[in-house]
Amino acid sequence: MKVIQLHQEEKKLIALAVDNNRQAQQRIYAQFSPKMLSVCRQYVKDIHRAEDVMITAFMKVFTNLKKFEHNGSFEGWIRRIMVNECIDFIRVKKNIFQHNEIDNLIASESEDVEEMEDFSVDDIQLLIDNLPEGYKLVFNLYAIEGFKHKEIAEKLNIKEGTSKSQLANARKLLQTQIVALKRKENGTR
Repeated sequence: MKVIQLHQEEKKLIALAVDNNRQAQQRIYAQFSPKMLSVCRQYVKDIHRAEDVMITAFMKVFTNLKKFEHNGSFEGWIRRIMVNECIDFIRVKKNIFQHNEIDNLIASESEDVEEMEDFSVDDIQLLIDNLPEGYKLVFNLYAIEGFKHKEIAEKLNIKEGTSKSQLANARKLLQTQIVALKRKENGTR
């Protein structure tokens, strides 16, 4: 009963926001902006630029709110807009991909989770931030958003092999950074 009531409240709030009710729009922004800033921050290293991207994406959310069909999660719909806006922002930067495509590269699909357990979220975000833009973009789309290489290639207008090599190179660089960070923490160099 409570879930249905919450869903109905969300539907009413969305309907008010569609009618340009500023209070409803503010409530939506207040509810989702912290999480969506985190999403944008995964793609955009500079917090101020990530905020700019998020605000631009929220403008698109409110502009396109009448297109939301209530079929899936409202938060998921907003998140998809945020990710697409991040991609557009990054796309403006030219030559973000390292074009050392390796078509026959077989990347390990399993992450070495044990190595990451010792690190805080901030440590992990810092490691991801240190990746070159192309690596970071593909890594986030694949590992965090769950896109397949074919989808990434279509979304970014690159070859599927480029997506695979960017992910493999990102993983390799992350592993190198993890080893260096562990050595630093252990006092060895």
